[in-house]
Amino acid sequence: MSIRTGSRLVLDLGGPLLWSTCLAAHSTVPCRSDVCAAAAVQDNPWNCSSSTDGRGSDGGGGRGLCACSAYPYNPLNGQCARGDVTTTPMLANVTDGVNPLYPVAFPVHAACAPGALLGSLPSGAVGVAGLSGAPLSLPSQVAASLKVERKFALCLPGGGGTGAAIFGGGPFHLLVVPEEFGMVSNGLSYISYLRNPKNGGFYLDVVGIAVNHRGADVPPDSLALDAGTGHGGVMLSTVAPYTALRPDIYRAVIEAIDAELRLIARAPPSWPFERCYQRSAMWWTRIGPYTASVDLMLAGGQNWTIVGASAVVEVSQEAACFAFVDMGAAAAPAVIIGGHQMEDNLVVFDLEKWQFGFSGLLLGTMTRCGNFDFSIGSQ
Repeated sequence: MSIRTGSRLVLDLGGPLLWSTCLAAHSTVPCRSDVCAAAAVQDNPWNCSSSTDGRGSDGGGGRGLCACSAYPYNPLNGQCARGDVTTTPMLANVTDGVNPLYPVAFPVHAACAPGALLGSLPSGAVGVAGLSGAPLSLPSQVAASLKVERKFALCLPGGGGTGAAIFGGGPFHLLVVPEEFGMVSNGLSYISYLRNPKNGGFYLDVVGIAVNHRGADVPPDSLALDAGTGHGGVMLSTVAPYTALRPDIYRAVIEAIDAELRLIARAPPSWPFERCYQRSAMWWTRIGPYTASVDLMLAGGQNWTIVGASAVVEVSQEAACFAFVDMGAAAAPAVIIGGHQMEDNLVVFDLEKWQFGFSGLLLGTMTRCGNFDFSIGSQ
């Protein structure tokens, strides 16, 4: 099932709810309701002012009713606000992964936000759709309303194309050559993800990092998530543009990259990237420039391999850069896996089983996220 709202929403893997700007005359939800109890789980984690938008105590219209409020948060600039919880319609295209079946409309609960909170969001976006396991996240509300699995898949497009967000499970059909690779969900690798008690993010149990299958000198236990403090760990993010590493980890990976790519002519740095190379000195393949692969070594023995177009970003006609950045001052996560590294990868989040599935770079099977086709079976 794919979601259409008629308006653009930014997808935030760690977000606990949906929020958008609202009309002045909007419906509200009573304070003493199950929905408000679910919103209260969020409990103002960003310490927002209780008077940001001047509403939320009387239903927004001076009606003397207690209206439920929540705290929408902009993950791109760190700003937040207080706003009424309202009900808004959404429209979904139901599919079996091959054929379009029928449209279905259903209500969701979302928080209202002032227009000022849209700062830093992409042009045309009116809010954020949180994808965490929280009760008012989009996957949780879709599952409750439409009686589907509490599960969703993302296929973020590379090169500015159109990708897919599918809720309720697969299968997932892409146009590919040869045809036998078409049902990509059959080839996913699954691992258990970790949950951080301090936020709603999805974390991977990464025990090491290798470059071209040689271990980088990453400090022992530096990638571990501390369940008590919520610090450390390797977090997935759809709002961070590139994978960011804590300074000690970044330096170890850069040194490993330098050792592997010492024979490739460098280009000047291009902010925010430190290591850049001359495009003419690279060997180009169908998966992008062949430079060095980066393995996230997962507990249990599997690897998530970042290679080709996932590992490098073209910054000009003359240069391409290693697409990992130093996050600067040590932040709560040790590593944030950004959107670029997830582009043209099919990733699946099973919120019931706490499982994360990943395909690896789809370009290797001669397809990409822009090739989702929900009409192929009807031809």
